[in-house]
Amino acid sequence: MIKRNILSGLMGASVLAAGLGGAPAFAGDITITMAAPDWPPTRFMKEYFDQNYTSPDGHTTTLDMDFIPWPSFYERVAASLTSGEQKYQMIVTDSQWLGAFVEGGYYMDLTDRIKADPELSAILKDLHPALVSAYSTYPHKTRAQLEELGDAPADGVHYYGFPQFPDTYVTYYRQDIFCHEGEMAAFQAKYDTNLPCSYEDWQDTDWTKWGQVGEFFQREAGEMLAGETLSDDFYGIAYQAGKGYDFSTMQVNGFVWQQGGDIWDETVKGAQAEGVVNSDVAVAAFDEYLSMLKYMPPVNQTGQMDIFVIQDLFMQGKVGAIIDWVGLGEPVLDESASTVHDKSAFGPAPGSRQADGSIDRTGNIGGQPFVLTTWNSDEVVNEALNVVKWWLSAETQIEAVANGGQSGLRSVMAKSEYNGLRPWNRAHVEMLDWQKDVWHIPEFFELLTQQQEEFDKAITGQISAKEALDAVAKFQQDLLEDGGYIE
Repeated sequence: MIKRNILSGLMGASVLAAGLGGAPAFAGDITITMAAPDWPPTRFMKEYFDQNYTSPDGHTTTLDMDFIPWPSFYERVAASLTSGEQKYQMIVTDSQWLGAFVEGGYYMDLTDRIKADPELSAILKDLHPALVSAYSTYPHKTRAQLEELGDAPADGVHYYGFPQFPDTYVTYYRQDIFCHEGEMAAFQAKYDTNLPCSYEDWQDTDWTKWGQVGEFFQREAGEMLAGETLSDDFYGIAYQAGKGYDFSTMQVNGFVWQQGGDIWDETVKGAQAEGVVNSDVAVAAFDEYLSMLKYMPPVNQTGQMDIFVIQDLFMQGKVGAIIDWVGLGEPVLDESASTVHDKSAFGPAPGSRQADGSIDRTGNIGGQPFVLTTWNSDEVVNEALNVVKWWLSAETQIEAVANGGQSGLRSVMAKSEYNGLRPWNRAHVEMLDWQKDVWHIPEFFELLTQQQEEFDKAITGQISAKEALDAVAKFQQDLLEDGGYIE
């Protein structure tokens, strides 16, 4: 049987402690080491656990969270898993990693345990189906496929994770300038449409208006903005355009899906990459994405416009509106960190206007599930699942949300107080219905890295949208054919 966590709970550690005059570790002491990205949602989990968790099985349980910076998170986790060190009992994982680390034998299949445990089954059934699809299943199942199979846990589906933090991207905007009477009148006069001020206005904001906002609020130092003279250049809009990890992909995919295009779809038998990834519709969607970069801060031309750079520019008061993850919202409200802490409001992200006048806001889901690793004893597995149940209890979820987190439990999101807990909650709930996910197959990182490279060439003006997508489609077709995914 695999030993418990190498950092504590070992018999050797007990003997050593006794030899040094300290109290030996009891049989009931368990330490769960969890790999986690270093940002507010995971920091809160650690703090709240330390103050509030009580093991229902009587263990003295320590949650040792290894906080890893986002830019190196995947590489650090992958290096640990493939080294054989067996450091982690739980991992906060991006959904895209499921295939690689399930096939590698590192992530534990929880299907039988979920089916045998009424509490876990109830949690899975209560989760928003977009999260079950993206965070739990491998081989990947779409929401439609899960719904066709019936109530969770569905027969024939394998489940691996539960949401540690479900994330969606929403609009952050400067209420002081978007609701300024003079700016609103000038925008109306120039574009013959309203400047979005209220939440309801943002519900009716498409990419056309988003571009108009970008053009309208692009001001130079010395010009006026909402009745004040600017000391620095000001930009209307910003969204993800970063070369690192998945930053541009997360934004570009939404444009493609909203306009009827697609990425290679692993859930469809016989799906192709060439002719789909680089279809005329996909090229037009990518062109639309590229067309609005000129209204954004010039850092987008360096490949560095990632989610943290966007957040920082907004907090510095240099951008009027951004599209970013709700997981990055809490620092915006921090008076000590943000110059716009008292000027910020939130709404749904823009989308593509359809023929019937509706707006399609389909986007790439963010956030992360947490999973268990395969080398744990039954005692540690049971306690790790106790931690899952505790984290996904209604009481804990409400506390997490009130402190800048989010919930994916439909029963929690339906509570009357939910939308009022944080100013972006209403938008998160609305955006969650639009979420899809990128590939889950083991080759995801190769697909993603090459795609990010080609997207960056287009973003920085080196090649056209068509040239980028042609290169992506060719690479994906060849790799997927070699892997036996495409005939």
